[in-house]
Amino acid sequence: MDVLPLHPKLVHLPIALAVLMPLISVALLAAWRRQWLPRRVWIVAVALQAVLVISGIAAIRSGGAEEERVEKVVAEAVIEAHEEAAEAFVWAAAVVLVLALGGALMPDERTARSLAAAATAGTLVVLFLGYRTG
Repeated sequence: MDVLPLHPKLVHLPIALAVLMPLISVALLAAWRRQWLPRRVWIVAVALQAVLVISGIAAIRSGGAEEERVEKVVAEAVIEAHEEAAEAFVWAAAVVLVLALGGALMPDERTARSLAAAATAGTLVVLFLGYRTG
């Protein structure tokens, strides 16, 4: 029988995506800018960023549900700091998602690329916040 709480299982997806998104975003943006791939390929970055946000929310909720159990072993102040860092991580990921979505939907090509570049830079911030959360 599996006794590992749900939260440690769920956090792996958003953290893995936080590590991969800077690489994926740079590659997709470069391919788009050099016209190796069509503009619509940017939707891959949008979809993966959405998965990061949704899985991050699920991880936060599972952590909150298991908080009482963990407080028996870990100091409450440490848990609260972890929770606050996780919330900052997910909020930043959501901002990056909005920027990436703007890059996908903006009709003006120059503005779309600028938004995609801002989203790509934002993935580095999300990576840092994910590291800090862990």
